[in-house]
Amino acid sequence: MIRRNTRKINVGNIYIGGDSPITVQSMTNTDTRNAIATVEQIKRLEAAGCDIIRCAVPDMEASETIKDIVKEIRIPLVADIHFDYKLAINSIKNGVSALRINPGNIGSMERVKLVAEHAADAGIPIRIGVNSGSLEKELLQKYGKVCPDALVESALKHVNILEKVNFNDIVISIKSSDVMQMIESYRLISEKVDYPLHIGVTEAGTAWRGTIKSSVGIGALLAQGIGDTIRVSLTDDPIEEIRVGKEILRSLGYINGGVSFVSCPTCGRTQINLIKLAQEIEAKLDKLDKDIKVAVMGCIVNGPGEAREADIGIAGGNGEGLIFKKGEIIKKVKEVDLIDALMEEIEKM
Repeated sequence: MIRRNTRKINVGNIYIGGDSPITVQSMTNTDTRNAIATVEQIKRLEAAGCDIIRCAVPDMEASETIKDIVKEIRIPLVADIHFDYKLAINSIKNGVSALRINPGNIGSMERVKLVAEHAADAGIPIRIGVNSGSLEKELLQKYGKVCPDALVESALKHVNILEKVNFNDIVISIKSSDVMQMIESYRLISEKVDYPLHIGVTEAGTAWRGTIKSSVGIGALLAQGIGDTIRVSLTDDPIEEIRVGKEILRSLGYINGGVSFVSCPTCGRTQINLIKLAQEIEAKLDKLDKDIKVAVMGCIVNGPGEAREADIGIAGGNGEGLIFKKGEIIKKVKEVDLIDALMEEIEKM
């Protein structure tokens, strides 16, 4: 798969853009002023595989707490700021690895220049974040509605402001809750600039709908080589955002290694409780750090053959099941013993 060639910039100890791996981000939902709760959540996200974390910085107290948070975490922290340039400067002083702020919303060019100078001195990038829900009034009047052209024009306006003060460590996001609008917006801007793109479907919804919308939107862009860092926005525990994001990258071949899991959709030949079996096995595999492909199939007749590319798997029958490796059957066990027997074989691998 050929990725779009973008500028390579650093966010703390991580690079995005260019030939860097695509990173997965999330955002804390704790009160940033509560350092203990925020650090605890970030550490959970780190353990789940989060590469970059963003925190809301609504006031000066939150920007001061940043210095206590960054001391305790390993991944880069992005300060999410709206309108107040003083919060941006103070967050930089207190150790953030990037800013998310729109320069067109912080007042005079003098203020923009001040923020840009502090960011440049600290060696941190600025992410411009355009959202379909907060498009400028003049662009709504010009285009008559929110549309990809309007979103791209808004993003380029903010980019131009930073470029005027000679700041070029820029990341761009153009998010919409409308999947097709989001896809087209990113496609359009990818033709106009070479800045790294942070992609995602904003306000995607709950874990079920949000996972589907995000997988379609993010997946469609990544399949075209567009996107350097991603966030899956879910109304759920941020850990779920990381799990979904990592699986999107894995399904497209952007992540190699780790456990790959496949299971059949069940049919009239299935004679075991395959749904429950698959769910329990998947939960156990989530805790595993192995580079293997595991298959859970419902049919003894076709299962091993259909999943012959899996390193190991099971195929259920009537009250019993087969354990197979690379399509070759290695043992038959009772249904009640299938999970334990499978996990025992996996531990040996």
